[in-house]
Amino acid sequence: MKQQELIELLKYLISLPKENEWVEFKVDNEDPMMIGERLSALADSACLEDEPFGYLVYGVVDETHEVVGTKFRAKIAKKGNEDLEMWLLNRLNPRIDLQVYEFDYEEGKHISLFKIPAAVDRPVKFLNVAYVRINSCTRKLMDYPEKEAKIWRNVPKAKFEAGIAMRELRSEEVFSYLSAQDFFDLLDIPLPSTRDAMLEKFESEAVIVRSGAMWDITNLGAMLFAKDLSQFGPLKRKMIRIITYKGTNRLDTLKDEFFAKGYALSFEDAIKWIDSQTPTPERIGPARRNTERTYPVKSIRELFGNIVVHQNFEEEGFPTVEIFEDRIEFSNPGTPLISVDRFIDEYKSRNDVLTDIMRRMGFCEEKGSGMDKAVMSNESFVLPAIEIRVQENRTVVILFARKTWAETNRSERLLACYQHACIKYVNHQVMSNQSLRERFNIEEQNAAMVSRVIRDAIDEGLVREENPDNASRKFKRYIPYWA
Repeated sequence: MKQQELIELLKYLISLPKENEWVEFKVDNEDPMMIGERLSALADSACLEDEPFGYLVYGVVDETHEVVGTKFRAKIAKKGNEDLEMWLLNRLNPRIDLQVYEFDYEEGKHISLFKIPAAVDRPVKFLNVAYVRINSCTRKLMDYPEKEAKIWRNVPKAKFEAGIAMRELRSEEVFSYLSAQDFFDLLDIPLPSTRDAMLEKFESEAVIVRSGAMWDITNLGAMLFAKDLSQFGPLKRKMIRIITYKGTNRLDTLKDEFFAKGYALSFEDAIKWIDSQTPTPERIGPARRNTERTYPVKSIRELFGNIVVHQNFEEEGFPTVEIFEDRIEFSNPGTPLISVDRFIDEYKSRNDVLTDIMRRMGFCEEKGSGMDKAVMSNESFVLPAIEIRVQENRTVVILFARKTWAETNRSERLLACYQHACIKYVNHQVMSNQSLRERFNIEEQNAAMVSRVIRDAIDEGLVREENPDNASRKFKRYIPYWA
């Protein structure tokens, strides 16, 4: 990995809310035995969390994620007369493709980073003992037999992204199917002067793979950069579909639009089309007429990006947007990998490579930050809570138009309260009666209505008091049930 890529990786890791099962931060603890145990634990836990790698990072304070630098140099450190890196590798079983990087995050702030591949079909042991992370603590895996069994069952499965969409093409044929100009423009990379250099960059991003003297286009390359997905057989069933209805049901279809280009090429056009199909109420002011958006573009963008990158490509069906007079429904094939009530604070994707490229092109947010931005934008427009429904083979996320307080029901108010508590918590704040009143746009004299919502949310187990010993009702603060 290059210097800038390592810096970007570190920025992502320190943006996580806290240390977790697959990331650990240290400053200067150089004990080789401790490091070996952590490598085993991070490899095994990355497997359990469906993460491709675990990370042990030196130079970051674990409590605050402040980058302070380290004196430790893993690449040149010794254990006795042996290089530490080789000493560790010789004591890990199976021997893993451990990568160690040294770089400066900023001047005077050196980082040593271990990148540990996830265990595959068996636990990674250190000195014949396997370890695992339980939250941010390292424990012996033998004490958690259900976790050990899951690792043994984890037989590697080929990722959809790496599958082949079209085989054995000459170089000129590759460019007839994929848009090279858009690829380089969207990734903000200068267009190379030679065809060979373009193909080399395509290959480095797993858009194509070499097949002898020919080239294969991967599913990843087709889904993102195809000039026409209908040329790629079954992938035509993964085009973006946007349907506009008259009224609030599906009886009368006004428009049914398909976007045949790859997702990277059609993303902005799809967003503009969705925006053009949503109603924009006109309000008459004292001097002129004003139009107001029904939905925040930020919410539309994030929810649309989610149905593209988080879909299960093995399930039939299009990523679809359905526009009604009172709502927009975003749906994708497949059910989520995490519980719907943890969409704001947790993240897990089936399609990591596709998601990473979409993020670098500016279409998606950093891991785990898309839904919280959608909810925050929703709150700024004082819209009802975003609803998530899991069907047998699809996930549906619904963005509702504005409703008055009287038009919302108890369930909608409780969901809005829970999402508000989650948003506050992930932004290192806490919910209060005042903050929830502001979210609902309710005046102070009606604070009792919000107090009733909070009380019901506590009864339903959605939120809890941050400090139950605080007897003052005025200064009570609330956090999500899982916090």
